[in-house]
Amino acid sequence: MTQNLHIIIIEDEAATARNLEYILKEINPGIEIIITLQSVAEAVDWFETNDNIYDLIFSDIRLSDGLSFEIFSRTKILKPVIFVTAYNDYAIEAFRNNGIDYVLKPFDKEEILRTLLKYNTLIASDANNELSKTKSLLYELQYATKQYKKSFLIHYCGRLIPVEAAKINWFYTANEIVYAYLADGRQYVVEFTLEQLERELNPSLFFRANRQFIINKNAVDTVEYFFNGRLLVKVHPLPLEQIIVSKAKAMDFRKWLDQ
Repeated sequence: MTQNLHIIIIEDEAATARNLEYILKEINPGIEIIITLQSVAEAVDWFETNDNIYDLIFSDIRLSDGLSFEIFSRTKILKPVIFVTAYNDYAIEAFRNNGIDYVLKPFDKEEILRTLLKYNTLIASDANNELSKTKSLLYELQYATKQYKKSFLIHYCGRLIPVEAAKINWFYTANEIVYAYLADGRQYVVEFTLEQLERELNPSLFFRANRQFIINKNAVDTVEYFFNGRLLVKVHPLPLEQIIVSKAKAMDFRKWLDQ
């Protein structure tokens, strides 16, 4: 087992982070936990100012302010990542983002030991370059010809209504139900989560503004500066709640609008 291993934990559940740290140090007392980061925004800020002081990352996927994949798209992270999650539907995304393993919660000591041994095998065999090449090839095969969702078959009042994705101005979630709003004011329930929609919709047309909204670029009327570096987005039709883009996402949102 590699000694003096420096690890970053990205986890918004304090009890889970403490349990993971306890197991890691029980397996290898030489492990040092550099820091535990609890959100996408906190992690982006930390990685932008700290580089090459760690060897390995353990990261949850669903964090309080979004998916941890956003961290890896916004910052340059070259070190391997072990994703620890309660969900088993993110395997391809994990592999794209420096993932070398995928551990499902609830985990135990044996599972963490297994994944550390896998990490050690990669390091010992100097396989990182080959791993990167393999990931790159798989990414090209999986996504070079990716077909984004073009329409939805909506169940409404005993009927099936086809609706073009491009005609949906924004998606909104409340009480675990996702609604699609059209330009003419009609709204329908769709049988997807926002996380699923985020993967299925064309990212050049749709943007995940926050935990409640995915918006269509063509629906944006104005963007105003809000408190603490955030943005207030006005769309049509006007939703009951304000659409606020966080400071961490503000730059990406502006780039998306300016494409």
